[in-house]
Amino acid sequence: MGFLHKSAWLSVMLLLSLGLAQAATTEQEDARAAKALLEKALAYYHDNGDKAFAAFSRQGEFVDKDRYVFVVNTQGVMLASGGPSSVLIGRDVSNALEPDVRKGFQEVLKKPESNGIQQTEYHWRNWADGKVERKHVFYQRVGERILAVGYYQPRASAEQAKALLDKAAADLTKDEKGTLTAINSLKGGYLQDDLYVFVVDLNTRRYLGHGTTLRLINTDFSRIKDPEGKPVGEPILQMMATQDQGEYEYRWKNPVTAKVEDKHAYLKKAGHLLVAVGYYSP
Repeated sequence: MGFLHKSAWLSVMLLLSLGLAQAATTEQEDARAAKALLEKALAYYHDNGDKAFAAFSRQGEFVDKDRYVFVVNTQGVMLASGGPSSVLIGRDVSNALEPDVRKGFQEVLKKPESNGIQQTEYHWRNWADGKVERKHVFYQRVGERILAVGYYQPRASAEQAKALLDKAAADLTKDEKGTLTAINSLKGGYLQDDLYVFVVDLNTRRYLGHGTTLRLINTDFSRIKDPEGKPVGEPILQMMATQDQGEYEYRWKNPVTAKVEDKHAYLKKAGHLLVAVGYYSP
């Protein structure tokens, strides 16, 4: 029996490792493809100058799935785009950015041409699903133009999930009411890509906070089941009755992809509260 239990555990760990490796490989492939598309655009711009903007702004060789070339000048005006930002051509795109992103964008515009290809991250609307997602961008300045290509990163990492859990638990301990209000307003730093916080009162066993689904507030967490009818809430409550933190795996809808996926949740007590944040496996 002990051998079977150990074998099963090793199998789970192997599958998890393979899943993480696959996710890493996919991101590496996205990064290579984005950088290659930028290098191709840089060569084309070198030969054609600003006449290249027409090619960059239509569906063709400079659009690869959800990766596309876009160009801004050093004043922040969009000059070309093969993606949804084409509607911003001729406008100062810094006005379309959130305040916390705008500062970083202005820093990008100041990078000297001699620095070669640079990288940065920000949030932008993904034209494939219409949702605002984290985007990793490669860019290079050429004179007064900045050419760029990016790829979307809708999946957060295990490390990011743990960090958000620690932040939420600490904030709830300091200011329970204010933190719950922020979580339930779907902002305040508690909703990050596909990461979100949910909070359960261990005394009443009811949801007090949820980062994406407000209809769950005040419902009985112990009755929660996955989309296939497998209990989720009761097993978590039973586990946390004897420990202050833990982990649990189940199936749940990813708010970014809108698909039911494997989810690994990190759990932590904060007084009478159960705080949870999970990441989605590929």
